Order: sequence, then C-alpha cells, then structure tokens
Amino acid sequence: MTDAHNAAELIRRLPLKQTQILLVNVVNNFKAHTHHNKAPAQFRPLDFAERNGYVRGIVKEIIHDPGRGAPLARIVFRDPYRYKLRTETFIATEGTHTGGFVYCGKKAALTVGNVLPVGQLPEGTIICNVEEKTGDRGALARTSGNYATIIGHSPDDNKTRIRLPSGAKKTISGHARATVGIVAGGGRIDKPLLKAGRAYHKYKAKRYNWPRTRGVAMNPVDHPHGGGNHQHIGKASTIARSAVPGQKVGLIAARRTGLLRGTVKVKDV
Repeated sequence: MTDAHNAAELIRRLPLKQTQILLVNVVNNFKAHTHHNKAPAQFRPLDFAERNGYVRGIVKEIIHDPGRGAPLARIVFRDPYRYKLRTETFIATEGTHTGGFVYCGKKAALTVGNVLPVGQLPEGTIICNVEEKTGDRGALARTSGNYATIIGHSPDDNKTRIRLPSGAKKTISGHARATVGIVAGGGRIDKPLLKAGRAYHKYKAKRYNWPRTRGVAMNPVDHPHGGGNHQHIGKASTIARSAVPGQKVGLIAARRTGLLRGTVKVKDV
C-alpha cells in the first residue's frame, strides 16, 4: 500500500474531533520560501531624529531579492546616538542609484527616494512603501511599479487620505512615513512568460502553486468539481463563506456572478 492509502486508513480510524484537527493541520502546513530572502524591506526604526529632523544615508548597492519583483537598496546610515554605522534595506524607487543620498525625516527635502511623514507632503504627491500605522516601517504600495497618491489632509485630527494602487481610498495618520516616488521594476509583468520553464522558475522562488490542475479535470474523489463524462462543474459554483475546508472551492461567498450589464462605473482619477 502507498503512503497515501496508509494516511487515509489512519484518518478513517481516528475519532471525528481528532480527524478535524489533523485535516486543519494538513491544510495549514504551507511554509513560505523565505530562506533565500536577503533581508526584510523596511524603513529605519522611527526615532527622535526622524520625528524632529532628518538623517542621511548613502546607497551602497542595489540587489535582487529572490521571489520579489521590486529591487532592494542597501543604505548605510550613521547612527544618530552612537558612533556606529547601520545598514538598512529599503525598497528601491525609480531613479535610485549607488552613491546617491537618501534623507529620512520630518525636515527632509521633497525629492524622489526620500522618506517623509505623509502629513508633510502636498496633495497629489506620488508615494510608495507607505506605513499603515505609524512606525510599522512600510506596508502599502510596495510591489514593483506601484504607487499611492496623496488626496488630501485633515489638519484638525492630523489625518491624510491616500489613493492605493487598487483605487481604494484610505485614511492614515499624518505621522505615517512614505517614500517619495514609484517603486522600481515597473513593467515587469508586461513581458510574457512564453514558456513553461520560465513559469517554473518564477514560482519555484515563491511557492509551490504551479502548475495548478483545474478541479474539473480531476476525479470526483479529489475535488468537488471533478468527475463526469465531460469537464463541467455540474452544480452552482458559488459556495458559502462558512463552508468547511475541502468544500470551499469555486466562487466563495460571491455577492453576484455573471457578466456586468448596463453602465459601468469608472474609477475617478
């Protein structure tokens, strides 16, 4: 008997509660391929120097991070409190080059590549790697070629409204930091993969999700959409949000399905 048959027999003999726990562990057993990552891409820890002035860093090198579309920049800062150099890894913006200076802080100049609080930036400024919460070191608009736009400020409660790459609008604290400019590596997805070998190497660096077999091409024992004399789902593909793992495939908790008919709302720019 194969290992799969042995595992199936073991699960069949277990009590129901233990079986559910075992299946949940199997479903959640994904491990990201992080062992080859160079370093976390994040800002300097927020300190007094950035809150009240600025610190200057120099770009030492621009590196590729496996599994990430955007290039990274290694920037060396002089510690404002100790006689020491500290190296940080930032997401590179378009125009970043080795030997260039990067200024971080409230009083930094409005120049591409510098890091400032969003409350200090004028409306319409293009920014990237935006902090969602003050001090989290960057969370929004971080992928290659992406950017967010500052829509407006609310001086009363020190809030800033931004437009995210998805078109959604979000209100964040005016103290949250962001990099001025667009993330480097734009146009990466414009070049087609063309062959399976390139897709293999692309997803090998990210996660084991390629190639992906369609559910309708499987047997009914392997997938809810499997089986039949020809490839068809055979029932409505919408599924409840509360469906258990194994059933939760298809259009999950869809509000509506089908073609959009009538007028289409266009996102305001």
